[in-house]
Amino acid sequence: MASLKQALTLFFPFFLTFSSTVNSQIEEAGIHVYWGQNVSEGTLQETCQSGSYKYVSLTSLTQFGCNTTPSWDFDGHCSGWECFAELAPEIKYCQSKNVSVFLSIGGMGNDSLCSPEDAKEVANYLWHFFLSDQFGLGLDGVVFDVEGDTTSNLYWDDLVRDLSAFKEKKKLYFIAVPGCVIPDEHLDEAINTGCFDIVAPKFYNNSVCQFDGSTDKLLSSWDNWTSYVPSNASLFMTITTNPSDSGYICPTILSQRVLPYIRETDKYAGISVWNRYWDMQLVPSYSDQILPYIQKDVLRFITEIQHVAPFPPESSPAAACWLASCYDSYQSYVLSE
Repeated sequence: MASLKQALTLFFPFFLTFSSTVNSQIEEAGIHVYWGQNVSEGTLQETCQSGSYKYVSLTSLTQFGCNTTPSWDFDGHCSGWECFAELAPEIKYCQSKNVSVFLSIGGMGNDSLCSPEDAKEVANYLWHFFLSDQFGLGLDGVVFDVEGDTTSNLYWDDLVRDLSAFKEKKKLYFIAVPGCVIPDEHLDEAINTGCFDIVAPKFYNNSVCQFDGSTDKLLSSWDNWTSYVPSNASLFMTITTNPSDSGYICPTILSQRVLPYIRETDKYAGISVWNRYWDMQLVPSYSDQILPYIQKDVLRFITEIQHVAPFPPESSPAAACWLASCYDSYQSYVLSE
């Protein structure tokens, strides 16, 4: 962080050139996707061109805080400062298509904060390099995906408060991504500040509240979150599109069994998808299959979509077979891997 002033001086002319003038607004339900985890997922611009998403997160800033040198990992797309040169025009393109672009921070990296002062310094860093339209990338907000050790609950509330102060300068959105168990061991205090615009619990890789052939635990946990988050916050349901992950939900089940239920929630804002690469492995993509069911005013059952087969009762022997058949449409997924 000590070199922040030097870096700003060095890159100021460059950032001015690529500053964004578009500020997307979250006004209706949509799909959020994580980009930057596999070079085979295509470019950021191609992701926004797909028409599948309203929100895209650059994944991710994995090291920051506690006097460490900030670093990010976009898994083969780019590295170091070259990412700014590569991504700036693509971000601007996405925003011109009304796709909001966020920065995801955390995700099992070295993502700890040491003090309220440290949180403020990280907030200033995120503003200057990633959020500012004047000399940063002009992103639309920050996604808190904190998965470090259990002691990392400290000071995330300070960070989101400090970042929220920049809302006086431009419209920004902040998203919390806790696990599906309440309270979250990392972000609970931060969520209760009321500073997050969206809370997006992860409903996978956790047997307590994920889909397991029945939607009971999943929807019960969703109900708990609707009553738990601050009244000013909206809710995403974060799901995985990787069928090897525990709690994976086929798109047809999500469309017919889950979305009709969660759409009725006043705080519902959409679905968050992990991640772009696995989303693409279905044809049509996972997101394209659920997209007609995302909006609140959609019919509970869309009869016009003929390719969606009826789902057997969850208690029937046929349900397990039907679930297994969802895997067959993956182009390159091998069950033995």
